Amino acid sequence: MDVRIVDARPEHVPFVAWVMLTAARSHLERGLWDFFVGGAESGCLRFLEALAATSQSHWAHYSTFIVAEVGGRPASALCGYFEAEHGMATGTLTNGVQEASRVVGMTEEDVQVGWQRAGSIAHVAPEHAPEVWVVENVATLPEFRRRGLVERLLAEILDRGRARGAAIADIGCLIGNDGAQRAYEKAGFKVIGQKLLPEFEAVYKCPGIRSLSQTL
Repeated sequence: MDVRIVDARPEHVPFVAWVMLTAARSHLERGLWDFFVGGAESGCLRFLEALAATSQSHWAHYSTFIVAEVGGRPASALCGYFEAEHGMATGTLTNGVQEASRVVGMTEEDVQVGWQRAGSIAHVAPEHAPEVWVVENVATLPEFRRRGLVERLLAEILDRGRARGAAIADIGCLIGNDGAQRAYEKAGFKVIGQKLLPEFEAVYKCPGIRSLSQTL
């Protein structure tokens, strides 16, 4: 199998959008972006393409991603970033969401309603120290799963964190996605805690999010 690990490029944006939608859904029917955007999957993907290509970088921007290409075809991807650079506290994602919303024609009211539907996830999301290297948005096309692509991507993104001076890496996992948790543990992550919230479970049909971490 001819596999290359590459930095995501602008032409990867549609694939990155699919990765973000799929990663957010995890093992569930719907995830963050389904609830935020609402409507059909095509609308979610259109929004995520706009989000991945905004003028300012953030943790959902294509520039934070690396892609595993098989025979030149994007097959798997994930992203990595420092919390201090692209974490929620920086406001970069909020700015990106506002820009992407304008691109796809969402009104301010649409955005507010979207966060009302999706926002309970903020209360169970892992918290990261500013210096932590955060890994996010892990997904593989169905036909390329169980071929070791995520293992290779995780090794590469952790190496990149080390090269940039990171001493700790974090990743989150929706509770119940046992396959993803096993893959992360195989890559050296260990569970350090979890957050549960009835309001989150009522919307997402999942009790919460588990936090994993490792020393680099």
